[in-house]
Amino acid sequence: MSPVRRCSRTACGRPAVATLTYVYADSTAVLGPLATYAEPHCYDLCAEHGERLTAPRGWEVVRLADPSAPTRPSGDDLEALANAVREAARPHDRGAETRGGGRRTADPMEVARRGHLRVLRSPDS
Repeated sequence: MSPVRRCSRTACGRPAVATLTYVYADSTAVLGPLATYAEPHCYDLCAEHGERLTAPRGWEVVRLADPSAPTRPSGDDLEALANAVREAARPHDRGAETRGGGRRTADPMEVARRGHLRVLRSPDS
């Protein structure tokens, strides 16, 4: 027997990625992550059949998210990344920090080094 579980749909040999169970009392079909063990009352589905799953009229389909699956970046994540790149690319005016004869307080001082790591301390401390 193959260690990879296959889709339960007839004539489909693709590997299973989700498990379908029915809650008859609530008229609900639950599609969640692939169960640890194959159960006789559950159906293993491949990605294509899991996406195309529909329930009978009057039934509800509940799709549970796979917590181990990588999440797709949201608009907020992409906007935060773009802002960080813009900030890093912005030229810094270092002359304004040292004008007036004062010492620079924005740049940390290197205290120690170990390989590629550096220990930094602010000049104020």
